Order: sequence, then structure tokens, then C-alpha cells
Amino acid sequence: MEVDRQALDAWYVRNRARSRALFDMLDPAVYYERPITLRNPIVFYEGHLPAFSIIAFVNRGLGRPGVDERLERLFARGIDPESADMAVPRSGADTQWPSRDEVLAFASAADALVRGAIAEAPFDESRPAMCGGEALYTALEHEAMHQETLLYMWHRLPHARKARPAYLPYEVKAPVPPRTHVAVPAGRATLGQPRTRARFGWDNEFEAHVVEVDAFDVDAHSVTNADYLPFVEGGHVEPPAFWTKHDGEWRWRGMFEDVPLPPSWPVYVSHDDAVAFARWKGRRLMTEAEYHRAAFGTPSGEERPFPWGSAPPDRTRGHFDFATWHPVPAGARPAGASAWGVHDLVGNGWEWTSSVFGPFPGFSPMASYPEYSAEFFDGQHYVLKGASPATAKELIRRSFRNWFRPNYPYVYAKFRTAAS
Repeated sequence: MEVDRQALDAWYVRNRARSRALFDMLDPAVYYERPITLRNPIVFYEGHLPAFSIIAFVNRGLGRPGVDERLERLFARGIDPESADMAVPRSGADTQWPSRDEVLAFASAADALVRGAIAEAPFDESRPAMCGGEALYTALEHEAMHQETLLYMWHRLPHARKARPAYLPYEVKAPVPPRTHVAVPAGRATLGQPRTRARFGWDNEFEAHVVEVDAFDVDAHSVTNADYLPFVEGGHVEPPAFWTKHDGEWRWRGMFEDVPLPPSWPVYVSHDDAVAFARWKGRRLMTEAEYHRAAFGTPSGEERPFPWGSAPPDRTRGHFDFATWHPVPAGARPAGASAWGVHDLVGNGWEWTSSVFGPFPGFSPMASYPEYSAEFFDGQHYVLKGASPATAKELIRRSFRNWFRPNYPYVYAKFRTAAS
């Protein structure tokens, strides 16, 4: 297997530096808190990231031992309960979380082990988990994904418990885009990616297959805070988790302060609330296949790697890759529009679809992380596509699939409405 070990090591180091910076933002007093009751305490995640790299890459990929079996077992798995009532704390010895110094010492030893293995370990492709370097890419992308979900937790913490690392200005002075619909004609959409040409993909991305999509129309822009406000003030739904009210004024709950609600920003809501709004408008959400058709299809019948074409993702085409701590106005990156003129299909917030998360034809669990997708093929999670401001650029590819429960309100997830 031909790999650029230096580039992969640089990616690992970049991941670890960003993770450390995220944890260093926090007041030590919150280290054992659970800002979202559906998730583990913060301490778990600082240990989970290096532990997972050992389990997936070193143990399963290379067949080598780790550095501390007890801590690797403690930090091995997270939780995804249906409700806060089901998110019971660990019991017995597991309630005794280690100190941060102990976690950091474990992480340092894990980093040395992983980086040494990236530099010199034989990548034996006869081991299923190392075929194509799968186990290493699994570890690298896993950490990048967790960095975004950590921010969902950080967002729920009081502002005083976080140190602002750098000033990133808000983009708010833009008009609310008009509620125009774009007609997308019937055609084909390719979902997934072929195993034979993949550098890497999670198991739920395989196998590539073509779906015939009927004609539909879709909002050119994401539903904005201004669009959603009458729905809230009409008493149809509870305010989004990212809204708060002070002295009668709606405000957006930012990472470091509350700001007057920016009307042109996309509204971040749960799947349940997105569906409710669409029904209120006499419309619906796009299916996963319709998303692909709107994002990657073209009038000529060809399909693009990205909505804007074949150029690699950069911040002129979408709001992603940790660009800021918050959204930007809908339509603020027009160079990223699809061939049909639909904006922000990649970036500025994940895109809820109406499709239940499930396997594609030809699915098989990945050797490096066999439980990754299969445990969530339960009919209780919905597919999201695209990317948010906190999605790493390495995860931006046409076949990538995200998923969450429909009642989970903390995702940086927007939506738009569609109709047949």
C-alpha cells in the first residue's frame, strides 16, 4: 500500500492540536459536567479520542497492544440514548473518572505510540482492518468528527466557563434572501461511492448505486431565522435551542455571548421541528436522493463531485472547516451554489433529509470499527448531508453521511423545504 506517512502524521498532529485547544478553552470546573445530558461527561471525550485511535488503528489495524488497557476500556464507547431519562450515569468503579493530568498523560503516551506506528509500522493489508489503510483513516476522521460534536456540548455551557481563543467577526449585515423555489427536473442521482475507487469511506457509504429521482422543487436558500420566527411566535413550536429571549428581544445563543437574532442566518433546529415547519408551509423535506440530485446533478446529466464543480473545498465556496464559531447569512457563499442555483448545500449547517438512516445495498461492517453504522440502523435516526461551520474539510465528500435522532436539537443543522 502506497501511503504518504508524513502527510498522515501531519493530519494526526493537526487533529490532536485542535482537540487540545478545544479542551483548553474550558474552565477546569466543568471538566466532569455533562452539558448535554444525552452525552458523557467532558472528561470522557478527552480520553476517548486517543483511546479510539489506539483501538481502531493500533489494536485492530496493526494487531499491537496499546498503552493502558484500563483507560482504553473506560474511554472506549460513548452513548446515544433516546432521551435524557435513559442517559443514566455510569455506575460502580466507572463513576471514578481520572484527573485531567492522568488523562493528558494517557493521551501523550497514546500520541507517541500512534505517531511511531504511522512512521514505521508495516501496514499489513492481509489484516482486514488495514486493507487500504482503513484503520488509520478511521482514527483520523473519527477525531475530526468528534471535534464538531464537542462544540455542540461546549455551546450549552455558560459563556463564563469558556475562554474565547480568538475574535472571529460576525457576518450579519445581509438581507434575508427571498423564499424562491428552484425546479429540479427528473433524473439520476448516484448515492455512495464504489469500493474499487475509494481512498476511504465509512461502511455506510458503500456500495455506490444509482437512484431515479422524480422532478421536484426546493428552496433556493435555507430556512432562515426570519422565516422561522412567525412559526415560533405563533405558538406552533418551542424556540430552537440556539435562541434565547432577553427583555422581550430574541437573541442567538452564541458560543461566547448572546447576540441579537440575525435574521438572515439559517435556523438550526431538530428534525422534528424542521418537519413541522415544512408541513406548516404545505411542503416537506428533501429525501437523501433528492439532496444528491439538487446538490450534485446538472442539466447535462453529469454529476459533480461538489455542488460548485470539481475544485476542492475552500472557504470561498462554503462555510465549513472551523471557519467561525457561528453561521453566516444564507447565500453568503454564492460561488458554492449548485448547477441548479441552490445555495449552501455544503456548508453553513448540515442539511436534514426525510430519509431514515439505513444501509445501502452491498453494505458490510468495516473491520476497524464494525459497530460504527450497524448499531444505528434502528429506524430512529435520520440522514443529514453537507457540512456545518465546524465540519473539517477532510470530511467533505459527496458520499459522506451524517445522522442523528429526530428530537436532538443541538446539531448545527439547517433545512429547506421541498415539494413534488
